[in-house]
Amino acid sequence: MRYDPDTCNREYNARARVPDHAQYFARWAADSRAVRLAEPCYLDIAFGAEPGQTLDFFPARRARAGGAPLLVFIHGGYWRALDKSDFSYLAPAFTRAGAAVAVINYRLVPSVPLEDLVRDVLGAITWCYQHAGQYGADPQHLYVAGHSAGGHLAALMLACQWPRWHGSLPPNVVKGALAISGLYDLEPIMHAAFLNDDLRLDLERVAHLSPAWMKPATLAPLITAVGGDESDEFKRQNQLIGRQWATVFRRDVAMPGHHHFSIGDTLAVPGSPLHRAALELLGL
Repeated sequence: MRYDPDTCNREYNARARVPDHAQYFARWAADSRAVRLAEPCYLDIAFGAEPGQTLDFFPARRARAGGAPLLVFIHGGYWRALDKSDFSYLAPAFTRAGAAVAVINYRLVPSVPLEDLVRDVLGAITWCYQHAGQYGADPQHLYVAGHSAGGHLAALMLACQWPRWHGSLPPNVVKGALAISGLYDLEPIMHAAFLNDDLRLDLERVAHLSPAWMKPATLAPLITAVGGDESDEFKRQNQLIGRQWATVFRRDVAMPGHHHFSIGDTLAVPGSPLHRAALELLGL
């Protein structure tokens, strides 16, 4: 496919499409600070030796016998911005419903290449699988959710061949994923200079980093969502992964009236379509 650079820059620049995007970031950060003060949590747990390889863990308020299911949230920011501390606000809607939540960090491009960032997420998931039981969660019921770049990373976790990553791990570490406004084919990103100046993608790297160019490693289900007011390319990406991963695609959650940032808010709202989809995935 031929990609027009001007179109790619326009279609993938989600911040430019939402003039008040900074207000979302500020509110997420403020709400998250309040959650960390009010809710039981374990902060800045190191899963690796490098700065940025940390996570925050929010135990379930009520756990079922054998431990609570664990939702691991992977934040967005086009792989180069934001922080786990901006997303603590998501936790209460799940901890009060009986799930534990881990919000993970990863190092950002361009300080590290995207491949190292993916390895950070693999390391965080590995830590969660190995240590969740110490925090009242059941590692046999570990699920991932991610928004935007986090949706890309969540899908990659379903494509991971876990025993090759870590010999002690089973193939089905991740039991399912919710990918929100994700990016699954990185080839058009190669032509968006505002992003690729930092990412430095080429076709070889795109092939190794695009979930839509891969196959899911297990039959763990994938649920997707994209905002009705998002760009045509984000909608195309959403349709593409459902089509390419038909063997594991469970359903798409319609989100009319939402743009790239407002859709993230709804995950924290009990009873919203995204929250219900996540609880469905978690078996709650």
